[in-house]
Amino acid sequence: MSEIASSLIVDFGATAPETTHSKPPADRLLDGSPEQVARNYFSDSTGRFFAGVWESTPGKWRVRYSENEFCYITRGRVRIEHESGRGWTFSAGASFVIPAGFNGIWEVLEPTAKLYVIYEPA
Repeated sequence: MSEIASSLIVDFGATAPETTHSKPPADRLLDGSPEQVARNYFSDSTGRFFAGVWESTPGKWRVRYSENEFCYITRGRVRIEHESGRGWTFSAGASFVIPAGFNGIWEVLEPTAKLYVIYEPA
């Protein structure tokens, strides 16, 4: 990528994203059969900063975050529970940050989409 191309605005509406389809690993799955699609629109040259759109069908799975993630829910509803038992429910329009080191449970209560911005510390 040229220096000019790497310094241009990334317009999610005009950029062809890198798309991946996945499911939570079987050893982390707690309920359902969620199917996920991630459309990564941006990765920086260090491979530690990412931004895109994530979607999932309902289900529940364990998570362990090594990254910091900003989320903005654009559609649907999720419940996130910390390993201590404290939980949060977020619906369309909600934004939040999950810090590196968070361990708990993600539960997609209804088909959900979110914008994400991820930073993976060194």
